[in-house]
Amino acid sequence: MMEKTKSFIYKLIAALALACSFTAVIQTTTGNTSQTVQAARKLSKTEKAAKNWIAMQESGGNYSARNGSCYGKYQLNISYLHGNYSKKNQDKTADNYVYGRYGSWVNAKRFWLAHSWY
Repeated sequence: MMEKTKSFIYKLIAALALACSFTAVIQTTTGNTSQTVQAARKLSKTEKAAKNWIAMQESGGNYSARNGSCYGKYQLNISYLHGNYSKKNQDKTADNYVYGRYGSWVNAKRFWLAHSWY
């Protein structure tokens, strides 16, 4: 039992450290926002399902959920939202993050299934 707890704590610390390190990446990828947001409006059923699945795992679909430095439906680092916690900005920012890092929501879900975070 103790080993499982240690393993979980190590994974949690690694995930938090990694999340903080991607702030700069997200800030540099938001320059292409209009293209990413336009692509997000045309999600396939599979992409929509993967996006919804991640939201349910992260926050139960709650736009006001908070866990440490993560906030909202997709549990984004607060710094990514630049003080705008609106549903529209959370969706746009999550799309930018996922498309910039994984290329698709389906790929992000695959990563989540392997690591229990995205």
